[in-house]
Amino acid sequence: MTGWLLKGEPTADDLSAGAARRVSDVAAYREAVADLLAELAGPRGTSPRAAAAERVLTRRLSEPEFTMIFSATPAGPDAAARRVLREVRSYHHSSRSSATNLTAMIRIALLSQIDVLWWGHLSAYQADSDVRAATDLLDLDALRRDGKLLFRYRRQAATLIARAARSAERKAAPGHVPRTAGLRFACARAPLVVVLNQIAADFAGLAPAGTPQLWVTSLTRSVTHQLHLRDLGYAALLPSAHCVGFAADIEMTWFRQFEADEALQQVLLERQREGEINVIDEGQAWHVCIRPGAGRALSLIPDQQKGG
Repeated sequence: MTGWLLKGEPTADDLSAGAARRVSDVAAYREAVADLLAELAGPRGTSPRAAAAERVLTRRLSEPEFTMIFSATPAGPDAAARRVLREVRSYHHSSRSSATNLTAMIRIALLSQIDVLWWGHLSAYQADSDVRAATDLLDLDALRRDGKLLFRYRRQAATLIARAARSAERKAAPGHVPRTAGLRFACARAPLVVVLNQIAADFAGLAPAGTPQLWVTSLTRSVTHQLHLRDLGYAALLPSAHCVGFAADIEMTWFRQFEADEALQQVLLERQREGEINVIDEGQAWHVCIRPGAGRALSLIPDQQKGG
């Protein structure tokens, strides 16, 4: 693992499948999404009914800004449009979901197609056992023990005693750590870990003094677990870059108490403008997916962290 990262070896397949879309194409797509959402909101800024939203989407998704991205996804433009419309038809408000209304669900569904563009050609980890057996994922617990992570995370509490301890902690020291279930699997693809370390370093340099390290709330998931989250009411879409190890969710709301949330947003949006990541504002946590080729750095830890 370390040797691969230190060599930073190039690959000829970095821009395979749909990933060959130019950064400007993806930027134009995001602008088109914003314009479509503004139309859905209307003059009062309210969320539309499903039937009205479907009519707008049916009309707009054939526009060039959408089709240039949809056509480059592995299953093609019709399948991409169907994925978005499926979320409209199946949407139900849930207090657990990051999609607080139908418009928010449409925004998440549309922006997640960028993830599909980049990684939809990969086979997903279907079951939890596939994640555990994967040889292409790095063990974050081992990296943390070796001091090679610049961000924090927690594993899910796996026992009744552990869950009781977490509950007691929240009551005794509310706000001490983010309110999150924790990672089901503490593992991810090597390029994603590299980029998360880079984001963490940038955030540490920009945030006010005393701000805790970047906090990652979710990483790799199996399709089975993604479906379970969906059944529970979460905005868990499929296909998902989480299910191939190239996406993370980063805590945002918790950093407001340190007046550091705007600094974190600045770091994430700047990397998105540079074409390195896809960012989806999901409220408490922001979804981050890296593009193919990102994260092939010379080292796991950014140079400034090593004093050179």
